[in-house]
Amino acid sequence: MAGPTRVTVWGENVHEHISAAVKKIYPDGMHATIAEGLKKLLGNAVQVRTATLDQPAHGLTEKILAETDVLTWWGHAAHHKVEDVIVDRVQKRVLEGMGLVALHSAHYSKIFKRLMGTGCGLKWREAAEQERVWIVNPSHPIADGLGEYFEIAHEEMYGEFFDIPEPEDLVMISWFEGGDVFRSGCTWRRGKGKVFYFRPGHETFPTYHDANVQKVIANAVKWCAPTVGSPYSLAAPNSKVPLNPIRATHTVDETIHKH
Repeated sequence: MAGPTRVTVWGENVHEHISAAVKKIYPDGMHATIAEGLKKLLGNAVQVRTATLDQPAHGLTEKILAETDVLTWWGHAAHHKVEDVIVDRVQKRVLEGMGLVALHSAHYSKIFKRLMGTGCGLKWREAAEQERVWIVNPSHPIADGLGEYFEIAHEEMYGEFFDIPEPEDLVMISWFEGGDVFRSGCTWRRGKGKVFYFRPGHETFPTYHDANVQKVIANAVKWCAPTVGSPYSLAAPNSKVPLNPIRATHTVDETIHKH
């Protein structure tokens, strides 16, 4: 790609306004902290903007999405408030090549469930548990610069079974103090777009201030960025003119193809 990767950091931005505890940790919103982490680690290699649920079109107009190479998504309390027309719009852009980084409770977002085609449910426990994130695919670009594992002092637990399609790459798994494990760093491809799910990020803990977490998200943005390739068609065109002559004859009833 020529020029910097254009990143839109989408945040629900609800908890920050209704919870004093969350506001204290993220005074400008989780989306702002995630955006600052990307700017710090990637510098001039990225152009970062933020968008939130309460903006017109949830901050995701057709123009903004057309100018977005990678979209990061954090949501929790208001998944149901995301309009289906916006989900359609984001899905189309992913299929065309835009990357999506789904964070923490975005596993239940409309867009992630749409792209996965499964329920995306999991076990959870809101407790201040230690989380140890193991890098199980150290050769993957999203693992660049990380050690064998890293630890987060306090986090919400997510546990298996995680109802997702088999990941193309399993980059990380998490172990929790209470004994549960979880597939916490997974990749897929949808159309021409790359999707990465990353588990850490409960709103009442300062997880997005963590250097390792910021490193993972920055690596994911680089990996998810679209690359030059062959065209991808979202339509179902009628190819009436064949490449080679067809000897047999056939009467076509065009009415059966009309919707």
